[in-house]
Amino acid sequence: MIKVAIGCDHGGYDLKEKVKAYLTELGYEYLDFGCKAGESVDYPDIAFLIGETVATNADYVGIMIDGVGIGSGMVLNKIPGVRGAVCWDLSSVINSKEHNNANVLSIGGQFIGEGLAKQLVKTWLETDFAGGRHDRRVTKIMEIESRFLHR
Repeated sequence: MIKVAIGCDHGGYDLKEKVKAYLTELGYEYLDFGCKAGESVDYPDIAFLIGETVATNADYVGIMIDGVGIGSGMVLNKIPGVRGAVCWDLSSVINSKEHNNANVLSIGGQFIGEGLAKQLVKTWLETDFAGGRHDRRVTKIMEIESRFLHR
């Protein structure tokens, strides 16, 4: 079973703790990159640790929870090999995996409630990449990334 690199900034701490308990309930192993309760941190630092783990270890996917999810999504997509998806509903979660083969999910702890977060996480973890015509498009994403790495 795939493992989960999870983390948050102070805006996502409460939701991260609930998601961690849910991951355990679902049988997933996870690696928690922080933050700790009451600790003010900069989301780029935590998002980088999650992205680095996912980019260098095929056994991991990532979940990052900041205030809204957008800032962390920007950071994650700067890391070669990471396809981070900022999602707010089930349609975007399913699309991020089926069509884009996202390997990190970024959600907003101040925007999404516990019940929806659990649905999003479970659906995202259980949705497979559809391949086919989508494989060609994901390959193009990775080729664009590669062009900038070799400049």
